Amino acid sequence: MSDEPDQDLDLELTSPLVPLFVITGGQALPPDHEYGHTTLVTAGEGASAAARTLSPEARQVMDLVSDGFLSVAEVAGHTHLPLGIVRILLAQMEGSGLIIVRKPVPRAERADRELLSAVLDGLKTRFGA
Repeated sequence: MSDEPDQDLDLELTSPLVPLFVITGGQALPPDHEYGHTTLVTAGEGASAAARTLSPEARQVMDLVSDGFLSVAEVAGHTHLPLGIVRILLAQMEGSGLIIVRKPVPRAERADRELLSAVLDGLKTRFGA
């Protein structure tokens, strides 16, 4: 009779981990799929037809990104899933061609230095410096 409470305690402690493992199908994030918090995701063309065969969690992600781009962090926030699980789901969906991923522009490449230099020169000429 003392074995039964121990078994209940073990099941209770491990039960929250089981759904997350099941959601990803036991897969880890592939090394070539690095998704930052600000990586943008949207549905690919013809993805709505394949969405019927997806898991409920993947279908929820598809519903979120079908109207436009959302960041990975926003997808995790709306689905209430951990960021790691969302990344794995997105990697699976990208591998199937269901979503399109747009990496954020690196900070150093955002501004055209020649343009900024020309603007600065113009301001100096106009207002003196």
